[in-house]
Amino acid sequence: MTWNDDDLIPLSALQHILFCPRQCALIHVEQLWVENKYTAEGRIMHEKVDGGGEQSRGKVCVEYGLYIKSNVLGITGRADVVEFHYNKGANPEWRPYPVEYKRGKPKKDNSDKVQLCAQAICLEEMYGTDIPEGALFYGKTRRRQVVVFDSMLRNETIRTAQLVHEMVKSRVTPKPVYSPKCDACSFVDLCLPRVIGKKRSVKTYLKKMLREK
Repeated sequence: MTWNDDDLIPLSALQHILFCPRQCALIHVEQLWVENKYTAEGRIMHEKVDGGGEQSRGKVCVEYGLYIKSNVLGITGRADVVEFHYNKGANPEWRPYPVEYKRGKPKKDNSDKVQLCAQAICLEEMYGTDIPEGALFYGKTRRRQVVVFDSMLRNETIRTAQLVHEMVKSRVTPKPVYSPKCDACSFVDLCLPRVIGKKRSVKTYLKKMLREK
């Protein structure tokens, strides 16, 4: 299926639904947003990085805040940083290398990796090339984490985009599901997961959504 530009969803929604389906619906279905110190720090970091423009360092050209989209996945957004690495080889080319900036530290789930892989798929579609890997830069560790875009991660990214489209189409906001990470979420006072939520893992919820498709 190929999506029209009017039906494209924000690329960030893929990370949101894997972190918390209810948070994803509150943002992308109900169009709500609540900020706390963590989201503010993340926003400021992205504003500094996404200022736009480009730099050139020898065989690496760097683009900031690059607009990207994929009509195959039906997503659109801005990539924090895309490095274009010059590859000689038989067919010389400038190959995109996406780098996503995060304020915290590496997560136990794949939400950040899926978001980065989605950027790579957008860039592959836009530039007609293959992108084998990219990187996540975390503010707390001040280190890059290389992410390989293998078939498992690509398939998870495709499935995740499908799930977001299904959620947006259904206009249904999932019930709260409490976990310890809720306490740091900016939506905690609006969502009230401790009061009206029940303990169930995000992984269980996503598996249920996939079974019902």
